[in-house]
Amino acid sequence: MPDPDPLLSVRNLTVAFPSLHQIRPAVSGVSFDLGREKVGIIGESGSGKSTCGRAIMRLHPKKTRITAERMAFQGKDLLTLPERQMRAIRGHRIAMILQDPKYSLNPVMTVGEQIAETVILHEGLSRHASRLRATQMLDKVHIRDPERVMKLYPHEVSGGMGQRVMISMMLIAKPALIIADEPTSALDVSVRQQVLTILDELVAENDMGLLFISHDLNLVRSFCDRVLIMYAGRVVEELRASQLDEAQHPYTRGLLAALPSLTQPKDRLAVLHRDPAWAGV
Repeated sequence: MPDPDPLLSVRNLTVAFPSLHQIRPAVSGVSFDLGREKVGIIGESGSGKSTCGRAIMRLHPKKTRITAERMAFQGKDLLTLPERQMRAIRGHRIAMILQDPKYSLNPVMTVGEQIAETVILHEGLSRHASRLRATQMLDKVHIRDPERVMKLYPHEVSGGMGQRVMISMMLIAKPALIIADEPTSALDVSVRQQVLTILDELVAENDMGLLFISHDLNLVRSFCDRVLIMYAGRVVEELRASQLDEAQHPYTRGLLAALPSLTQPKDRLAVLHRDPAWAGV
């Protein structure tokens, strides 16, 4: 069940982008609460998953129109906060783990400098103290010889190690909420499981909330507590992740039917037939 005192409360969120002739909504009427739990958002590419995450962080371009009846984090209205206060929340109270570390890490700064920078910015620690914290954080994400890795540049680490660096950078300030946008999609299966295990350990240890964006139904089913299913910018169904097989909405049923299975192999996978009514049109 949802947390009765949620970290994040969103009601009727709409995100629209201006085009040459009109304003086009990419997300319409999204509502959910998130407590100290792992909530997954799943759906096809273009369904609005990442748009929601970036709207919460207020990372969209200035011309983007973001409206909501409520978008509150720990009682603070994220829509009306001055940018200066919002900067204090980003990375400190709400952190975002992006999809591919090679596009997210600064290529001209060492790994250690980038992790330590977060602590210096948000906690005002000295350079020596921040580097010590960064080394300890790399050890927590199971990186061998963290002192050596601190001196490396992003191009010198593997994809799995780079993602662990990203996780350590986002969690070092001990935020209350993590938004993870496809954090394992660029990794192979064995490394993916290691990264998920580390993320799970750190979320549980620090009593955080996690918004996990993915289009891997099997991953969300095994990793998350609850799941929101998005289609064409709208949440069409919400249920416990362990009950995903009991989904009732035809879109969710169609996604499940299109999954390959080792135990029940099919000659041909089902094709999802969409209904315009699912998008509220």
